[in-house]
Amino acid sequence: MNTYKIAVIPGDGIGNEVVPKALEVLKQAAELNGTFQLECTTFPWSCDYYMEHGKMMPDDGLEQLKKFDAIFLGAVGDPARVPDHVSLWGLLLKIRRQFKQQLNVRPAKYLKGLESPLKNPKGFDLVIVRENSEGEYSEVGGRIYQGEDEIAIQNNVFSRKASERAMHYAFQLAEKRKNYVTSATKSNGIVYSMPFWDEIFKSVSEKYNIKTDSFHIDALSAYFITKPEMFDVVVASNLFGDILSDIGAAIMGSIGIAPAANIHLDGEYPSMFEPVHGSAPDIAGKGIANPIGQIWTGKMMLDHLGEKNAADNIMSAIEQTIANGIKTPDLSGSASTKEVTEAIISYLK
Repeated sequence: MNTYKIAVIPGDGIGNEVVPKALEVLKQAAELNGTFQLECTTFPWSCDYYMEHGKMMPDDGLEQLKKFDAIFLGAVGDPARVPDHVSLWGLLLKIRRQFKQQLNVRPAKYLKGLESPLKNPKGFDLVIVRENSEGEYSEVGGRIYQGEDEIAIQNNVFSRKASERAMHYAFQLAEKRKNYVTSATKSNGIVYSMPFWDEIFKSVSEKYNIKTDSFHIDALSAYFITKPEMFDVVVASNLFGDILSDIGAAIMGSIGIAPAANIHLDGEYPSMFEPVHGSAPDIAGKGIANPIGQIWTGKMMLDHLGEKNAADNIMSAIEQTIANGIKTPDLSGSASTKEVTEAIISYLK
């Protein structure tokens, strides 16, 4: 029997409510599958930890995490007490950058029973592969002068290596899905980085027998709303992937169900799995947080670990739960966090 060592960081706000519920589902799926088990170690790193220690995680925190097979993160942030740039760069982004989690992968799928804001969602099912290490979110730049002469410079950084890495992952993922890859670009307005991205996409695409398209980000954003069913795998730079991911969550019906994976490809460090919804301090402690984003994130973690059968069973249970109207208030339902979790476990069984 395989044993996977999982570092669990519930973090802040509703993370402390949905992570334990997601672990209940994951452990039930493992038990029913019978071929693997999860060995979980929980770390209290959060804004509470920051208030007590003056840092989001201990100095040797990354060293502690290195030994795990995966990191299961709940949420980071409590802006009333700790500025977002402090909490995020002290924990989430620190792990992403120093563990070389080069890709951010986010699926968006219409689930029967959801009230999508789209008039006719047509069963869309897509995955966004976002380059996660450079691009528009590079740390290169600065500010000079003061007053009306002040200037801010932010440099985009695009490397052939990182761009190719994201694109190869997208094509290999499409080979397991619907054999279609779309590239997000803006080469008609950004004169150096985007033509470079387009050239690399064309070069990589020639290595695969897969249909491709390339759309400018403004048109692509519109297509996500008007005809999302046309897409399969979409590969994008850091900023464009971020934008498209949030549109994907929105057209599903709630950011509360959207999962994400931060993937390290080279085997040196663990990958990290986190839902998109954040800490949601406005509903923390009320027992109404939607656990599906965290549970779906756990499903992605099992996929990454190679436990596809258990992962597929979790996804099926999520779909059955939503289709039968067992939903939290963000999905126009009345069920609690606990009730949704119990329903998913019931369908698993």
